[in-house]
Amino acid sequence: MECPYQEQCGGCQWRHLPKEEYQSAKEKQVLQILSGLSSSDYHWNKPFFLSDGERRRASLAFRYKKGKLEFGFNQKQSNELVDIQSCLLLTEKLNANLLKIRTLLQELCQIKMPLYKKNKVIGYQTLQMGDVWLTEADNGIDVVLEFDMEVNLEYRMLISEYGQQFSDIIRISHRRKPDALTETILEKIKPAINISGYSVYIPAGTFLQAAKASETIMVNLVKKYIGTSQGKIADLFCGVGTFSYPLASNKNNQITAIDSSESLLEGFRQSVNRNMIPNIKIQAKNLFKYPLDEKEISEYDVIVFDPPRAGAEAQVKKISAATKQPAKVIGISCNPHSFVRDANILISGGYKLQEITLIDQFCYSNHSELVALFTK
Repeated sequence: MECPYQEQCGGCQWRHLPKEEYQSAKEKQVLQILSGLSSSDYHWNKPFFLSDGERRRASLAFRYKKGKLEFGFNQKQSNELVDIQSCLLLTEKLNANLLKIRTLLQELCQIKMPLYKKNKVIGYQTLQMGDVWLTEADNGIDVVLEFDMEVNLEYRMLISEYGQQFSDIIRISHRRKPDALTETILEKIKPAINISGYSVYIPAGTFLQAAKASETIMVNLVKKYIGTSQGKIADLFCGVGTFSYPLASNKNNQITAIDSSESLLEGFRQSVNRNMIPNIKIQAKNLFKYPLDEKEISEYDVIVFDPPRAGAEAQVKKISAATKQPAKVIGISCNPHSFVRDANILISGGYKLQEITLIDQFCYSNHSELVALFTK
């Protein structure tokens, strides 16, 4: 489908191609990267390609210049913005609320904030720029406003006033920068998603798979790769528990879910306790700095890992060097380049790469998701 912004927007590098031609080119691109694997004796599954209108998560930027608000995505190779009204990638509900969010931003940017020096007002400043993080949960839209200014009473009142009017938006939060503490300004109900039959509350601005459909595909692949294997399973870089919940449905499994974010894991713990799931244990650990050691690795029958784009080099090195290794390792990757490096480390440690599946949840972009099975 043709996008009115595709000539300027930097988000969809391949949208100029017909759908079938794009999908063929994306598959060839990934296979070219995978040619760097030290083993070619694996099964390449038929890829899964998602369509427009399925992205439930997005990050947009805003700029306020000379009384005019720009709200959208970055231009190609530029810090300038493409001012958009809607995006073909996004879900219908997210698109339907972009205008409402734009209206809120316009009002916020017009508020004059006093500047003080020695308790005297020496001038005023207004909100000039920031980002907006959107997530469509199963019960409504979660919004995180990110700008490096204090949210005073006037901001809070405006956010609450507009937020109450927006029926689809159920939570609005603020943080000053990506790694800063996120403060909830308005919460009508807690945003939640359904994972394998469990209702899971999600923290503000938390990472989720880009589309519900791709999440379902990944979960089904992990369950397929687990097969009849059961026992102790490590879910590394676990996030909100995308894979822990379905794996815990087999009561013979004992899941250890590990991630570095204390705030994210606290929400995970609450969901596990609320759903009364006895076989998920949650642990906070920075796996980049402190990967599971040989003794810890020896306890597991299966390891599942889903790291950020940098991959899991430190952890797969430990797995590869371990005397007692898990029978299966299932790797999920959003970066084929780091996947090749990590896969080659596992192969050198005695694992056989059985199969790889491409999931194209980042339509018309250079990004790809892979799910792979390694066995002893």
